[in-house]
Amino acid sequence: MTIDRYDRQILAVLQQDGRISNQELADRIGLSPSPCLRRVRTLEEAGLIAGYRALLDAKKLGLTLMALIGISMDQHTPERFANLEATISDIPEVLECLLITGQQSDYQLKVVVRDMDAYQDLLLNKITRIQGVTGVHTSFVLRKVVDRTALPLDFA
Repeated sequence: MTIDRYDRQILAVLQQDGRISNQELADRIGLSPSPCLRRVRTLEEAGLIAGYRALLDAKKLGLTLMALIGISMDQHTPERFANLEATISDIPEVLECLLITGQQSDYQLKVVVRDMDAYQDLLLNKITRIQGVTGVHTSFVLRKVVDRTALPLDFA
């Protein structure tokens, strides 16, 4: 799908405020409401807009410790990876799971927990019990320097 400047403007605004009304969105990008809504629906149907979510404040929910966990596997087989990925997907503390290259780890997780005790429980009772995990290396996040969900749209 080819996107034009109106589509990019719609995507940029929706990335910042997914709850904006169609009328307000149309006003901001300079279209009338009907064509604006048609464009939004087209972007949704094309899969460019994957969904709408509320962003929660982890600290206000008591989730004050964020960690990046590198996981090394004993075998690089589709079965090992599928098992780890299925198991990790069911752990709510895991915010992201990335299969990576160029590091000593095979996977990198971004996790959030209440405190060090909760981290230890996550590590010892969930992550290290996954079949094939041979190494775990953790870095604790001291501060978020950049924290965005919006994707860059100036590529075209």
